[in-house]
Amino acid sequence: MQFNPDLYRSERDVESKFIVSYLLPKLGYLPNSWYQEVAFGNIRLDFLAFAIQVLPFSFDGSNPLSLVIEAKSPKSKLDSHIPQLKKYLTSLRVDYGILTNGKELRVYERTGKNIQATLQLKEQDVYDRIEEVKLLVGRSSLKSKELRTKVEDKNQNRSFQDMKVIAVYHNKGGVGKTTVSVNLAAALRNKGYKVLLIDLDSQANSTFATGLVKFQFEEDDNLRDNNVFHVLETGDFNFIPDVARQSDYFNDPEFSIIPSHISLIEGQYKLNQVKASQTRLIKKLKREEKKYDFVIIDTPPSRDIYAQVAIISANYLIIPSDLKPFANQGLVSVQSFIKEIDEFRDSLGRSPIKLMGILPSKISTNAKFLANTFPRQQESIMNHYCLPLMDTIIYERAALSHCLNQTLLVGDLEVPDPKSIFEYANSNAAAAQSASEFEALAEEVLKKVS
Repeated sequence: MQFNPDLYRSERDVESKFIVSYLLPKLGYLPNSWYQEVAFGNIRLDFLAFAIQVLPFSFDGSNPLSLVIEAKSPKSKLDSHIPQLKKYLTSLRVDYGILTNGKELRVYERTGKNIQATLQLKEQDVYDRIEEVKLLVGRSSLKSKELRTKVEDKNQNRSFQDMKVIAVYHNKGGVGKTTVSVNLAAALRNKGYKVLLIDLDSQANSTFATGLVKFQFEEDDNLRDNNVFHVLETGDFNFIPDVARQSDYFNDPEFSIIPSHISLIEGQYKLNQVKASQTRLIKKLKREEKKYDFVIIDTPPSRDIYAQVAIISANYLIIPSDLKPFANQGLVSVQSFIKEIDEFRDSLGRSPIKLMGILPSKISTNAKFLANTFPRQQESIMNHYCLPLMDTIIYERAALSHCLNQTLLVGDLEVPDPKSIFEYANSNAAAAQSASEFEALAEEVLKKVS
């Protein structure tokens, strides 16, 4: 069917007579490469087209979503629908969108958390300049270009002369190590720094939290044979670029992650037999010192080989704590562990690790608690344990758990879709307070490493 806006009298006409019969074929999208009425949670797209066929849907970046097309009534003003398209593109990380009422066609491109119109055509121009549309968002064009917008560093001259490696450690579980690790990585990346997050905990909480676990069944597990254990098991191969993955939909802009896996437990014996295992991460990070400004290491709540590697490799240490009795009692063990590791660091010619401080985390927002109990807890850290407290406080808020437990419904399948607190705050005002706390944490970290 040819382009004929006189035939488009309703939104249904725009969908069937313009988009399905004319636009999609002209742009090179065959029937098996586009889908109509696609639902993702509370988002319902009119059309979703792919540069490559992707069934089943994948959210790991290897089969990225390509093009959203939204159809409106011929009498509808397109300006009023821009916020809706923006929500779709930014929420789903789709790079391109088309907004059309059959008589007017606009092509939009996502730039970070915003969208901008790259082409606007009316009436006969839609027909005369269809090749320009094809060059922008045609199937063959999207196949040959990088689909994801590369967000340029906000401050390209801000990279450090030396890469800063920060371990987030406490031997007490449940104090917020993973929440701090993943959101601090996102906060620093948002400021334009190049960030690598390393998950050294066999529980793989950071790996789960950043959305790298995409499999439902063991036979589909793509992490078992390519994770942080493989970085540590040999000095000859499995270097950082061979194992690192992108955070994908977790944060915009993305950062790099070296995942963990439950199989790390099995690998402990092998690593413990070879002393070189303790220093392989240092050597492999050294090869990447021009690539990253910050490396954040999420650690296990133990004193095992993985915790040792983290503290040996890091320049700085953050100790998250809820400041409750059991966490505080564990600080004595943390101090002795750090002392032992510093002796080993000295034998390597490395200076003692620098303690940024105890980071109050998972702190109750109850007014009476904050007025009476919390100040006493803070005094105990400084007076009884003689440890410095960080200025930033991470409060216990529902948004911090909700952002890591986001899911998408794809048909009948519920797909994990975790978000950083900053991404979650884009669609949930209640998350803004937590986002500001991690913004403050990033600023404090920057001051302490400068």
